[in-house]
Amino acid sequence: MFEKEEQLIEEKIKAYCAANDLALAELKWQPIPFTGEWGISTSFFQTAANEARAGKGNKVPVPQRAQEIAEQVKAEIGSVEGISRIEAVKGYLNLYFTTSEYAHRVVDEALSLKSDFGRGQPKDERVMVEYAQPNTHHSFHIGHYRNTVLGESLARLVEFAGFETIRASYPGDLGLGVVTVMWIYDKFYKGKEPQGIHERGQWLLKLYVEATKLLEKKENETPEETARREAYEAERREMYRKWDAGDPYVVELWKTTREWSLEELRAILKMMDVKIDVWFFESEVDKPSKAIVEELIAKGIADDERPQGGAVIVKIDEKLGLKKEKYRTNVILRSDGTTLYLTKDLALAKEKFEKYHVDRSIYVVDVRQSLHLQQAFAILKLWGFPQAEKCFHLGYGFVSLPEGAMSARRGRVVLFKQVYDEAIKRVLAVESERSGNIPENEREEIARQIGLGALAYSMLAVDNNKDIVFHLDEALSFDGRTGPYIQNAHVRANSILKKAGVESGKAENHFPLSTFQYELTKHEIELIDLISQFPAKVQQAANEYRPLVMAQFAYDLATAFHSFYHAVPVLQSENENIRNARLRLVAAAKQTIANALRLLDIQAPDVM
Repeated sequence: MFEKEEQLIEEKIKAYCAANDLALAELKWQPIPFTGEWGISTSFFQTAANEARAGKGNKVPVPQRAQEIAEQVKAEIGSVEGISRIEAVKGYLNLYFTTSEYAHRVVDEALSLKSDFGRGQPKDERVMVEYAQPNTHHSFHIGHYRNTVLGESLARLVEFAGFETIRASYPGDLGLGVVTVMWIYDKFYKGKEPQGIHERGQWLLKLYVEATKLLEKKENETPEETARREAYEAERREMYRKWDAGDPYVVELWKTTREWSLEELRAILKMMDVKIDVWFFESEVDKPSKAIVEELIAKGIADDERPQGGAVIVKIDEKLGLKKEKYRTNVILRSDGTTLYLTKDLALAKEKFEKYHVDRSIYVVDVRQSLHLQQAFAILKLWGFPQAEKCFHLGYGFVSLPEGAMSARRGRVVLFKQVYDEAIKRVLAVESERSGNIPENEREEIARQIGLGALAYSMLAVDNNKDIVFHLDEALSFDGRTGPYIQNAHVRANSILKKAGVESGKAENHFPLSTFQYELTKHEIELIDLISQFPAKVQQAANEYRPLVMAQFAYDLATAFHSFYHAVPVLQSENENIRNARLRLVAAAKQTIANALRLLDIQAPDVM
């Protein structure tokens, strides 16, 4: 908000240091916690330390020298419009702003930039976020939802922070689990599939559960049962062999059933407002990954032990020169010539770097894959890809049920579509009681926004490294630290503006002469303070790859607005200037809440 003043002061500091042969360290400005006025601060400790290392500064202790530099710089700066005072304290230079001017600028910036408020300057790096990648021939469950909403929120954050962002999905579409569904469908159910997109996708999961039971050895099974099970297993293995050999019938069956899964996935992503830019499929990187194995052997990164009946391995720790075990030795090609997940991840990374020119690659994958991905990153480093240093695994904990872990094999999962439908049903029941004046078609859209907001926030408000025990009632609760609580703050702000006759999205055109030249209440101060923090929170969440930072901020901002709403008169303010200033503050808060919610993949309804 005070970029011009900050830049002017920095220029004066740099000019002073250049004239006095001072090697100025990077100036890092930090906000000063509000204690009656707002301000920013920077220190000269690093500059003093650099001077001492260079043998300058008359051997004065670093803290003392930092304070001397701060005092000298302060004298050089003089007065700057918009800055109420400057002080040099314990090696820090503190700049304080005129309270009314600071409040005015924060609110005006939020209103003038609207949906771009908080957006960072363009960065010179391209980021790919990989998420939303359930295996095909299953159905999208609540664990997949955690992965997807976490990845989408992160993609929105890094994009809003200024990075060019590519959203990628890498579904697993091959393997014995896929063939299991194909086998039972072809043997018992061909032509009997349901027609609805979601019904058909969920039906594939039921087929998988049924097939698993048919192929699983039972206690005390009869010879006839054993013979039948073994015959089924032979059929399944034969189908897998035919798929691998490119048998036209089996490949077409695979394409047809795979598309049923992908149709359901695309429909769910549309519900979530997720738009994937690039689709990678495991089946597409299988053959290229075998060529990569040969390249790694040729470069001396991998050791070929196939002539001795072994596999192709990478002795990562040895190749990196590590004395202690960290990454271990990894197989990248089995002795029978088949690839592993690691092999295919290397092929996928190569395509990301060479075809899409990705500088940073973020993998949203559960915590079980942590070592696997660290091994992949280490091999990429050995391979010579500089981007390996900026590959990041955003791990997340398991989603389990009160009765235990989810299991697709056992059919013990909570399907996202069922939770989604139940959420809308519950919200509609509440809305029909208290919002009878809202047309029914609008009520359904609002229920969808609130229901999805509740689900998204229940996932994002938990640290990604922690496990979640999914309770439907808790996820859909609208009390306390929840999505609907934050959405309600947006609704209340909209209600105030509507009563004042302010058209939605046009608050910047109202009350242009309002100022904050009056004694602000503690609630106004807290609200202005939080709004001013939003751009920095965007950068923090993006740089740390932590949507939780934004989830916490959105809740804090909503809490501050609810407190303001109850304690501070707006429409009944004591004079027109205060009324207008407060209305602008309400509009700025509404805009900031909407921007924060959007970064969490949550919509901001105007009524609820």
